[in-house]
Amino acid sequence: MGTPNTTTLDVALVQYDIEWEKKPANHARIEEKLLAAKVPSGSLVLIPELGDTGFSFDLDTICNDGGQTLSWARRMAETHGWTLQIGHAEQAPDGRGRNCATVVCPDGRMGTYQKMHLISLLGEDRSYDPGHHILLADLQNGITLSPCICYDLRFPELFRISEHQGANLFGVIACWPIERIDAWRQLLISRAIENQSWVLGCNRVGKDPNLSYGGTSIIISPEGNVLAEADQTEEVVLKATLKIDSGTRFRDRFPFTSEKRLDLLGSADVVRI
Repeated sequence: MGTPNTTTLDVALVQYDIEWEKKPANHARIEEKLLAAKVPSGSLVLIPELGDTGFSFDLDTICNDGGQTLSWARRMAETHGWTLQIGHAEQAPDGRGRNCATVVCPDGRMGTYQKMHLISLLGEDRSYDPGHHILLADLQNGITLSPCICYDLRFPELFRISEHQGANLFGVIACWPIERIDAWRQLLISRAIENQSWVLGCNRVGKDPNLSYGGTSIIISPEGNVLAEADQTEEVVLKATLKIDSGTRFRDRFPFTSEKRLDLLGSADVVRI
């Protein structure tokens, strides 16, 4: 009997201590870590929320850079054959900011998701505006990525609507504080189980002038199994190979998501790249 074909995706989550508002230094450290970890071409690479500057509200400092971060990400994708989900900020014409996750593909496709849920507890909504659309990025072999950012994780309807539109992989990037790190882990596992989807949670470590962060980057299967997990303090490139076919077979055996009631949830605009 022959061995069945298996569709796989290599993923790499960069968990590190972000240098405060220093884009070139962070770009260099990320690239150094990825090369040291020998991340193969074709991998999906996740960088934490605002991973080029840290969780700063100084928009004049972090936005007016001539597009440094996206130019760097495009070069990385083209040079190494990686698809990147990179956290960064952009500034709107009215001067307010948007907390973004941009997906950059080796073939030149690029799309940006703007964080929908802003955490008023930390004053994020005083500097940033919320986004209004879901982003779906079609990767290889029937894999569709939906990027999300930090506080979005507490709002399951965003994930459910994305899954209904075809997402089977969620990339959640964050600056999640250490004091609430248990919730981070449990919510990520819940999003995987209830949507029968792969979930990648990429958080930072260390501290900035305002908060301390709890790492615990994690890779979770559609069944809710933890495939790889980092601790709360180490800088690491967390890697795994996702066997996408196993997730498909699990959905076919237990088609829970087909019985959802989206009429109870509302809708959202969708952008696909």
